[in-house]
Amino acid sequence: MRSIATEGGYLWRYSPDLKTRAGENDATDTQIWIQPPGTPSMGMAFLRAYEVTKDARYLDAARGAATALATGQLESGGWDYLIDFNPKKSTAWYRRSDVGKISAADAAKRKNISTYDDDNTQSALRFLLAYCDVTKQSKQPADVRIRDARDYGLAKLLAAQRPNGGWPQRWNGVQVDPKEYPVQPARFPKSYPREYPKENYMGYYTLNDNTHRDCVMTLFDAAKRLGKPEFRAAAIKGGDFLLMAQLPEPQPAWAQQYNPQLEPAWARAFEPPSVCSGESVGVMRLLVDLYIETGDKKYIEPLPRAIAWFKRSQLSPGLWARMYELGTNTPIYGDRDGKIKYRVEDLSPERQTGYSWKSDYGVDAAIAYYEQVKADGRDAMLKKRKGAATGGRRGRAGAGGDLESRTREAIAALDSQGRWVSSGGRRVSGEQITTSAFIGNVNTLCAYLETVK
Repeated sequence: MRSIATEGGYLWRYSPDLKTRAGENDATDTQIWIQPPGTPSMGMAFLRAYEVTKDARYLDAARGAATALATGQLESGGWDYLIDFNPKKSTAWYRRSDVGKISAADAAKRKNISTYDDDNTQSALRFLLAYCDVTKQSKQPADVRIRDARDYGLAKLLAAQRPNGGWPQRWNGVQVDPKEYPVQPARFPKSYPREYPKENYMGYYTLNDNTHRDCVMTLFDAAKRLGKPEFRAAAIKGGDFLLMAQLPEPQPAWAQQYNPQLEPAWARAFEPPSVCSGESVGVMRLLVDLYIETGDKKYIEPLPRAIAWFKRSQLSPGLWARMYELGTNTPIYGDRDGKIKYRVEDLSPERQTGYSWKSDYGVDAAIAYYEQVKADGRDAMLKKRKGAATGGRRGRAGAGGDLESRTREAIAALDSQGRWVSSGGRRVSGEQITTSAFIGNVNTLCAYLETVK
């Protein structure tokens, strides 16, 4: 894998002859990807291999991934989905390293959007936090630079947080006017466009794809690793945002996206304003986690109302719609034509299968998690987590199936060139080398090594 890295970083998949490369989209041999399972995820895999084996080669590989991220860090503190190391194409971005080297007019023409969607910037920061934890005593120039990138990125994540504790889906590095982002409870809009208005939603509060959760958990991680109270305070402020974002009765759950007035709003053409099952499940779990973390019962106070809504909104036992219409609670569906539909059958064939419209969305598991914490109490959950963290590698590593069998399978699947080659998926046909397979197999091998130490 190191032999196919680009400046220490990675994409998602490669054809065995390396002629075809891609992240979420097709890519070139000068590009790397950030969004998991991209460069930060690969860096974490190398870092885990180093922690298990203490083999310096793996730490050097992790250092390469971290250096690539430091090179591609934007002035706004985060990362785009990709980094391009082509000298001519890289000038499309306003990187932190460009500050003071180009004119303000030139900087204004370049892309400088930190992406929080899809665990993009957050995954990079968590990897840098973990890497710097391992190399905190290192005076190597590369490690000093990586620590600086970590600190700069965390400071910008704080700056991007809105007055009410929420974050935008993407951020251009410019702090908002608090008057335009009032701190007030969520509300239903008096009216909203029934067809896609083609508005820029990048600055809207976003719960989709666990965007908000990833920001909160990244800051808790930073607070624990660095011992800085400002990161914990920002994470807790992010938790308070979720309390404000709960919609009022008769739909006391959460939306996918909110405008600055904390009203459910359009995102993409097939994502109309609605009350959303999947996002609400994510919020419920995070609120329980916040209660366990802080001991403040205010974080679980909203959950009985949300659970009651879920129970009365089932399509059938264990089945929910992804989206429910504001006010009527009728299941709704979206298409690329920007029009709201009331039957899946009315969607285009591509949207019928390219998006999840009905599922269990983990509702029952989330409710069970809340009920377990409520029954057992916070202290018991903290004790259980502490035991899981310190109760021996063998028990942790062996969870999730027959570890020895999976280890043998991973070893057997490795080809003579040191590759895990798998068949193509939904988007790509033919054999391919994937970072997801590498990460999964490396973690299996590391877990096994932990058990036999």
